[in-house]
Amino acid sequence: MSESAKDIQLLELKDTIAQLNNLIKNQSEIMAGLQKTIDNLRLELSNKQSELDYCKAKLFGASSEKSKTPFPGQLNLFGDMEDDRTPELIEAEDIEVTAHKRTRKKKATYDELFGSLPVRQVKLDNLKPEELICPNCGDKMAAIGTEVVRTEVIFHPATLERVEYIATTYECPSCKLTENPYFIKDNDAKPLVPHSYVSASLATHVMYSKFINAMPYHRQEKDFFTQYGIKISRGTMAHWTIFCAKNYFAPMLDYFHRCLSKRKYLCADETPIQVLKEKDRRPQTKSYIWLFRSGDDGMAPIIIYKYHPTRNGDAAADFFKNNPDGSYIMADGYAGYNKLKDFNRCCCYAHIRRYFIEAIPKGHEKDFTNPAVQGMLYCNKLFEYERSYREKGLSYKQIYNRRQRDQKPVVEAFLSWINNAPTTKGTRFDRAITYAKNQSSYMMTYLEDSHCSISNNMSENSIRPVTVGRKNWLFCDTTDGADASMMVFSLLETARANGINPYKYLEFLLESRPNEKMTDEQLDSLSPWNENVKQICQNNS
Repeated sequence: MSESAKDIQLLELKDTIAQLNNLIKNQSEIMAGLQKTIDNLRLELSNKQSELDYCKAKLFGASSEKSKTPFPGQLNLFGDMEDDRTPELIEAEDIEVTAHKRTRKKKATYDELFGSLPVRQVKLDNLKPEELICPNCGDKMAAIGTEVVRTEVIFHPATLERVEYIATTYECPSCKLTENPYFIKDNDAKPLVPHSYVSASLATHVMYSKFINAMPYHRQEKDFFTQYGIKISRGTMAHWTIFCAKNYFAPMLDYFHRCLSKRKYLCADETPIQVLKEKDRRPQTKSYIWLFRSGDDGMAPIIIYKYHPTRNGDAAADFFKNNPDGSYIMADGYAGYNKLKDFNRCCCYAHIRRYFIEAIPKGHEKDFTNPAVQGMLYCNKLFEYERSYREKGLSYKQIYNRRQRDQKPVVEAFLSWINNAPTTKGTRFDRAITYAKNQSSYMMTYLEDSHCSISNNMSENSIRPVTVGRKNWLFCDTTDGADASMMVFSLLETARANGINPYKYLEFLLESRPNEKMTDEQLDSLSPWNENVKQICQNNS
């Protein structure tokens, strides 16, 4: 073979090798692209599975965030903190904690269950005359004693009574034949609602049924006719509630507001509501219920609900405008509360923990290497300390010292962990870290004063009756109805928080009929924390 032929063959081989190299390179790039697509699909599938697990847990799982089983070795996560404590900052305490011994709870007796009920005894007389003859000697048997052999609780349905008030007319016998006869009629107390047959007890039953038992007016309308054969329309019941709220409840709640404006430790929350007839707004537009209440200050609890067309933070700023500067407000992460300029804002660790719980993948609840579990454990440790303080009955001063010793190092470590935790954008863990970072400037505030709570659970528990009721009555028809509803809720829940019977208290107020001319001293005598009112409206026991 000639030299030229060899050169040509060599060049062809080089071209073939170059083509093969390009082909291999292209195939490698295609394979790398496919692998990247597979990885992205796997990640997307994992996220979708996490979303599916989260939705299943929301729909079918337990709603409680409390851990049912302890985490083995949980204390080891914070075990090194004991060595850094400074005992000289803590005052001496004499606290005796008795050993806990688990015993089976005794079954309640009938006297314990039904001790508040009146008792009627029924004598049994079921023996036949021949059974009272002694089979041995034939003599008639004599009674020697009695015993209770069975107990029943009888239910008597509520009854309605029609009461007619009769006024006597008097005349002067001497003047009756003159040009100026004189008559006088017995004065009648004004009705609860003008030109209406409603009594304080009937109005109380209607409001209690709706706002405590979540029974809408239209169901009550049907029940009144079915059970009692009378017609009371839903519109009539709504009118009663609005009239009583404007004329009797508003002065009382204005007094509640004045009392709350003197408090330094406060809580707030908000939840949506639908009001059909709002000026210049569509019926589908979302409105809001704002909850404002007293915090853990050791004083009588006050709970006030307010309807507002929007979620604008001005609602909270306007409500708390007269509270002392430097007050503490416990709320969730909503930025609207930043409008409370002279307030110290506390963050809710229950909300922070909730985000981390939702970020834990299914089956990894006890995996300490999972960062979402680690975030949850930081929060759990703080709540564990708080629980132990309450169980020991520590004073506010002792709680302050204990928080500085026990909890401050945990919070500092938690903040450092939050700032350095690696995340993947768009994941639930990323949402949890983002929420925690947004709250980081408030996470140390509760350590400043032991009256501050670690969570907003008091507000969430107080707003729950509204959210439960909303599932039944769905919406308010008018703004007047929304305002009236929130007034009734405020009175009932404040009464319940003060340990008295809300039904009795509402009826007591309607019979007392507070008005705007009353002084604060007079209104205080009708408040649910007044000792005389507590006696009148105490729970049955």
